[in-house]
This record gives sequence, C-alpha cells and structure tokens, in this order.
Amino acid sequence: MRELEYPFDGEMILKKAKSIKKALLSDGSKRMVKKIAVLGGSTTHDIIKMLELFLLHYGIEPVFYESEYGQYFQDAMFPGEELAGFNPDVIYIHTCNRNIQAYPAIDASEEEVEDLLSSTLARFRSMWEALRERYGCVIIQNNFEFPYYRLMGNKEAVDIHGRQYFLNRLNEGFYRYARENRNFYINDIQYLSSCYGLDKWSDPFYWHMYKYALCLPAIPYLSFNVANMIKALYGKNKKALVLDLDNTLWGGVVGDDGPENLEIGQETSMGQVYTEFQSYLKQQKDIGVLLNVSSKNEPENALAGLSHPDGVLRPEDFILIKANWEPKSENVAKIASELDILPESLVFVDDNPAEREIVRTQLPGTAVPEMESPEQFIRILDRSGFFEVTALSEDDKQRGEMYKANLERKKQQESFGNYEEYLESLQMVGHIKAFEPLYMARIAQLTNKSNQFNLTTKRYTQAQIEQTAADPAYITLYGKLEDKFGDNGVVSVVIGRREDDTLHIELWLMSCRVLKRDMEFAMMDVLVHKCLQEGIKKIKGYYYPTAKNKMVENFYDLQGFTLESRDAEGNTVWNFEPDASYQDKNKVITLQ
Repeated sequence: MRELEYPFDGEMILKKAKSIKKALLSDGSKRMVKKIAVLGGSTTHDIIKMLELFLLHYGIEPVFYESEYGQYFQDAMFPGEELAGFNPDVIYIHTCNRNIQAYPAIDASEEEVEDLLSSTLARFRSMWEALRERYGCVIIQNNFEFPYYRLMGNKEAVDIHGRQYFLNRLNEGFYRYARENRNFYINDIQYLSSCYGLDKWSDPFYWHMYKYALCLPAIPYLSFNVANMIKALYGKNKKALVLDLDNTLWGGVVGDDGPENLEIGQETSMGQVYTEFQSYLKQQKDIGVLLNVSSKNEPENALAGLSHPDGVLRPEDFILIKANWEPKSENVAKIASELDILPESLVFVDDNPAEREIVRTQLPGTAVPEMESPEQFIRILDRSGFFEVTALSEDDKQRGEMYKANLERKKQQESFGNYEEYLESLQMVGHIKAFEPLYMARIAQLTNKSNQFNLTTKRYTQAQIEQTAADPAYITLYGKLEDKFGDNGVVSVVIGRREDDTLHIELWLMSCRVLKRDMEFAMMDVLVHKCLQEGIKKIKGYYYPTAKNKMVENFYDLQGFTLESRDAEGNTVWNFEPDASYQDKNKVITLQ
C-alpha cells in the first residue's frame, strides 16, 4: 500500500487509520499471526494502532497485549493473568528518558554517579532477565533519546552530572546487553528523534497533556521503525536491488554522452552525489544485499559506464546485468527467476517515474521507492527499511558470491546432456547434523525466509530455535552443502517432534538456490537413520498449501511416504515407516 511506504505522510496515516486498516484486511492476503506485548512507560494506544497498519502491510497480522499506562516494569516483573497467559512472540518495551527515576544531582560525587548508573541499569537488566526466563521470546527495547533541554549547554555531554552524559552511558549499557544476549534488540529512538527533530519529537505539550513520550505526528515513524525490526525477524526483508544506470548510478546517459562524460567522481558536486550513492550500494552488497541491473542500454555501453575509473561499483559487484531494450518489468521478472527468488523479494530503483509505475503495476509485490532527487537517493533507500539487519551471519556476507556460484552451476548444467552426470560433476559434499549454536541465527533466518520449498511455512525466532534444539522431545537437522564452485552455507532444516514412537515433522524446508541438487534426499536419509537409532517406528509428514509452496505438494510422495488424508483446503498428512531395509536415496552427495 503506497500510503505506508517511506516517505509517508504520518499525519495522514493517523487520520485515515481506520480506512487504511479496512483496505489492508480486504485485500485477501494470508498473513502470519504474531502476538506482540507492548509494555509502555507512557501512553501507547496510538503506537499500537500505527504498528498494526505497518505490520499488516508487511504480511503480519498482530495480536496485541497492552500494559496499563506506565506499568511496564510491574508487568514485566509481576505479570497478571492476562499477560502470563498471552505467551507473546515479541515484547516491545516502549520507554523514554522521562522514565528515568533519578538523574545525578549537580553536587554528586563521581562514585555516586557511578552507583546511580549501576542501579538504573540493574533495574532494566532485572526486567529483561525476568522476561527472557518467563517467555523466551524476542525483546525489543527503546534506547534513550537526548533530553529536550541542556542545563549546562554543551558541557551536558561531558560533565558527569549532565543528563546527556548519563543517558549516553545508559545507552551504552543497553548496547552491551544487546551484544551479549541473543534475541534482544534496540529500537534506536535516539536516531529517530534526531532525524525527526528533537524539539518537535520531545514537545512537552504531548507529555503533559496526553502522557505521550513523543509528539503525536511522530508516532507513525516510531511504529514504522519497530515494524521494520519485527518483519526482519520474521523473514519479510527484501533480498535484492535491481538498479537502473543512467541518471541513477551516474549522471548522464552513457549511450549518448559517452562514459568519459558521465557525472561520477569528485570533479563536480553532482558527480560526488552519485559517487556517494554507489558507495552506499557497495556497503549494501557487503551485508548480503544482491545487486542487479536493469537498464535500457546496449550491453557494451552499460559495461563501459560500470567500468568508469571514478566509479565505486564495478561489473563484478553485480549478480545479473540486464542491459537491453526489453521492458524493464520483464527484465526484473527474469532477474527474480534466474536468482530463484520471488519478485516480491526485489527492490527496483529507477529515477524515471514512468518506468517505476510500469514495474509497480506489472509486478505488484516488488518494492518501488520514489527516487526523485539524486541527493535523496540514500535517505529514501536507507529509511525504507527494506534490508533491516537483526542478525548478520557469515552466510549473509557471502550471499553474493553464493549466488554467482549458482549461476556458474547453471551454465555447467547446460553443457551436460545427462543430469545425473552434471550432479556428479559438482563434487558435492554435505554436512548434516543436529542444530548447533554456531548456526542458530542462520537456521532461524532460513525458517523465516524460505517460502517456496517449505512444507508447513512455520516460522521460528532464534529463541524458539534454541529452545527446540535443547528439548529432547525434538529431532533437529540442518544441512550445509559445498561443491567445487563454493560453499552454499546452511540450506536445509528439518524439525520433528517425537510423540511415543512417532515423529511429527513440524518443519521441512530448503533454500531454493539448491533446488534439484538431491539435498532433500540426503536429508531424508539422515533423518531415517536417526529415527531408526532412536526407535521411532513412524514418521508423519504434513503439507499445508500456500500461494508460494505449490512446488512441494508432492514432496512426501517422492520420498516414499503414503498419503493418509487430504482436507478440502488441500492440507495433507503423510506416513512413512522406517525399517532396516531402507535404501539411501542420495547417490551424488558425499556426507561428512
């Protein structure tokens, strides 16, 4: 919905919240349901109302618990029956600098200031630990915005008695806790308030009149930021950028002006703008965003522009470069297909409003931000939250190389007449083991990102993955796959819950970048042998159809399961009885 895409009109969203919600709920989308507890140190009603809209837009249907005004600490430490039985997936603690119980007195000693810092941090830590122990779910905690006045002026940031100094130290304590504890995240309202404007954000009128920690018009921006974190946790991030070239990555038209006359580099102010934008995109690549090109250009002109000596990006920084005269919407769709991802995983970036509208119309799931002024390109992309990072694994950092290697595999496949010979030529090596701490973050990430090869599409946070791995009632397996082109990383996950002598498969998924590589057979072999070791006599598999996972509706049939039931909605239940006569199905992957 365009109204909820950055940059948006926050006041308009507040006014039209009911009609926007109605439109979102009437679009027929099937959304994942998540329970979110909001514990507030101030009034939170409108924050929840806005958060609901953004989450619905991201494909998440939230169910909320809201604490009474100012009761965040009491609810965390001494929950009533309602919260205790709510069993939240996410807890959002909305506090602000007005919730600090005491600041240093101007005549306090250094020791007294340190004691006050320690006791304030200890109060928050005790709350976080109580919530983690009781619910084991994701916790999102605000840091502190700057105070809206400075008693000592600039010295506030330096003097140990200054409120600004005190809040900065508290924030560093919060950040340290986030670094040391998984499933704990900081909602950076210090940054948000500075972007919005601290004077407006902290307008005292809204606190004294309504007990809002921030001004009413800023609430959509706060909720948008929290929604971006939640959608990232549940696999709703975008995966790739598709970039125009002329007047997007550089100033000018390479085919008309020639590469030597493009505006890029330090010689002109506009050249510096485009250089900075390319540098930003290069950093996106470094955190795992896949860069691609769709440009109406001759291929040699596109490559000449990308090889400009003053450019930051080079042809090798891109996975796919589509430089031709085909409609860009078709090129974008082909890029999605060749990457084995859905068009809704893409962000299309183009300075031309006509091209943006065509892609927006032809590929409704693809994000198409409004890119009008080159000076604002970075701000628009950065604050849209397309690639919000909640965890950064080695697989993320290597994602671009993994996809490039996959394209090399496809090229090699085309040179073989026999598919099995092609698979053998890859020299594949698999590592299939029970969940390990090293890969918990990647496993959780995969459960939330995989939509097509995912039989139940059940989603897990990292906390839930860790709980499942520690529970003896579960059998867990992850699969890594390497070949002569490189390491694909963790690509497959199986979770089975044991009930007496039966194993119920609650999750079976695989990354689409290793489709048709027989990894599913290798996972099946290891699962069967594990079940035989543990005396399991029956494996029950479940398939729940979605708009995206039709490719695996016959998966269990191919694995040798027998169909037990099928309901009117297409949900199926399958049975398999492992025994010593089982013959391994995998013939091409060497397991280590």
